[in-house]
Amino acid sequence: MTAAPANLAATVEAFSHVEFDRVLGDSVARVPREDVVGFLESVRAAGYEMFIDLCAVDYLVRDPRFDVVINVVALADSSRLRVIVGVPGPDSTMPTITSVYPGADFYEREAFDLLGVSFEGHPDLTRILLPDEWEGHPLRKEIAIGSVPVQFKEANKAQ
Repeated sequence: MTAAPANLAATVEAFSHVEFDRVLGDSVARVPREDVVGFLESVRAAGYEMFIDLCAVDYLVRDPRFDVVINVVALADSSRLRVIVGVPGPDSTMPTITSVYPGADFYEREAFDLLGVSFEGHPDLTRILLPDEWEGHPLRKEIAIGSVPVQFKEANKAQ
């Protein structure tokens, strides 16, 4: 474990149980899911005001099964912070971060739609890429490769 960036000193003190590391030059923080909103509020107050993205990763045989990865940037010095939140498979929920970073809205919907990670408190947690009647979450690792039929609407026809 390495030290957190200097501008996060107050955050490190308030969240002493969070693990910090550096990977490929970026700071990485592993945050428990119940602390993610408070942690990100503190991070934003420390200058990481720009939300970049959020994605989910399915590890299937690992506990916690899912990682939700949130990337933010401090514009003052261009430093990046990657926040990783472990989400267990049987209870694949975590709090929404849209109150801290409103731009996370559609990213959370995508993680829900494709992997089934639910974000409690989200203003409109509905499917974003798949039809509403779709059952399941196609990027989960227990779905066999090629088992999801692909349907093309009005495929381009050679003329």
